[in-house]
Amino acid sequence: MKKVLGIGGIFFKTKDPAKLREWYKTHLGLDTNDYGATFDWKKCAESSNNGATQWSPFEDDTKYFEPSNIEFMINYIVEDLVKLVEELKKSDVIILDDIEDSDYGKFIHILDCEENKIELWEPSK
Repeated sequence: MKKVLGIGGIFFKTKDPAKLREWYKTHLGLDTNDYGATFDWKKCAESSNNGATQWSPFEDDTKYFEPSNIEFMINYIVEDLVKLVEELKKSDVIILDDIEDSDYGKFIHILDCEENKIELWEPSK
């Protein structure tokens, strides 16, 4: 059951997110907005199922990555988040919050064995 389907996003700290987003837009052509940039993709060449990976700079004083001390957080796409969380709890994985249900899907945050904060995401159908 435990299976990551892909990278849902790369989130990292920076001194000036707006300036960095503009730099990437100007110099590398990223189609940025207030959240960063989204890279859309298909799950396979003959699939009608689309996916996306989010690139998001955060203020360098953000508390969003806590309790981790690292400068980034990775979002992993998973399937059946509720069932996965049940399995993780049985394995004594540290669960930081409750499953959040939003328009984008379901989210939860956990810590890996080095106490890096990870975001797990089950996209909405």
